[in-house]
Amino acid sequence: MSSTYGTLFRVTTFGESHCAAVGAVVDGCPSGLKISTADIQQQLDRRRPGQSHLSTPRDEVDQVVILSGVEAGVALGTPIALTVANRDQRPGDYGAMNTIPRPSHADYTYQMKYGVRASSGGGRSSARETIGRVAAGAIAEKYLHETYGVEIVAYVSAVGEIDAPWIDPARLTRIEVDQTPVRCPDLAASAQMEKMIVDAAAEKDSLGGIITCVCRNVPVGLGEPVFNKLEALLAQAMLSIPAVKGFDLGSGFSGTRLKGSQHNDLFVMKGDRIGTGTNRSGGVQGGISNGEPILFRVAFKPTATIGQPQKTIDFSGSSVVLEAAGRHDPCVLPRAVPIVEAMAALTLIDLALIQQTRMNRG
Repeated sequence: MSSTYGTLFRVTTFGESHCAAVGAVVDGCPSGLKISTADIQQQLDRRRPGQSHLSTPRDEVDQVVILSGVEAGVALGTPIALTVANRDQRPGDYGAMNTIPRPSHADYTYQMKYGVRASSGGGRSSARETIGRVAAGAIAEKYLHETYGVEIVAYVSAVGEIDAPWIDPARLTRIEVDQTPVRCPDLAASAQMEKMIVDAAAEKDSLGGIITCVCRNVPVGLGEPVFNKLEALLAQAMLSIPAVKGFDLGSGFSGTRLKGSQHNDLFVMKGDRIGTGTNRSGGVQGGISNGEPILFRVAFKPTATIGQPQKTIDFSGSSVVLEAAGRHDPCVLPRAVPIVEAMAALTLIDLALIQQTRMNRG
């Protein structure tokens, strides 16, 4: 089950970076949901490589094909199989690296765990694996939006040492996010980030950063009180994304510097419902959604594969100098925005369906 995520809305991804195709099987999608390839393709286009001068030059169309589970544009309630062909494969780029585990990559750990690994690219640890997540996440997001009005918007809030000013997430749209290739809605910060990424690429180096995500109109009651807390499942989902090294929600680590009297979210009336005047809880209290926007941040490390010479060792223990070939993003964050949105949607739809079963029993 290491490639499957979810309880009622289950997603199994398949494929490696240089195999014939990648994709996902979605089991548990409610029947009757209208689904088209266009619904899915929009998010895949935001994730695909080669979309700007800031991403890897690997030229993939990433056109999704729905193999099963949908007829005449309507979900049948049976497993939905989604596939995307790998067309611009260059496994020969990795021939010289077969005997050298790339620093901070998964080559060594995969070899030790399985005794074998994909001979080119990152195999299952490659960002190509996330195509299945994004395709499945687009289906989940459509259900959440049509059923509850949920809106999920992520954006790049930091690259390297450059932080974007605070952006009010209440009305932020994907159109605003996508107006720059960095996917940072603050134009001044975006220009600085873009220059830093271009400079890093010229130096055959890489950068990390932070993606901030907001989920609006999430119904109250999603999440379980103890081990399946909403924030715990979101953290698991985000930390499963390649290159992610950190997650925080609401006030996060900065909240530790406040006193309780400063940090507490006081209850107020918002129209005909109870809400909170502030949202330092990030939309989650006691592991359960409280109706406020869910706000979290995801930290991405610098891309592990770089073109600079690095002194390391091969699998036999001999010293070598590695200059990695292949095509790689100098900064993964712009393309990771729809991946973060997808994993948020997959987490929320699963919890929403679980909550529906509880309400139906009641």
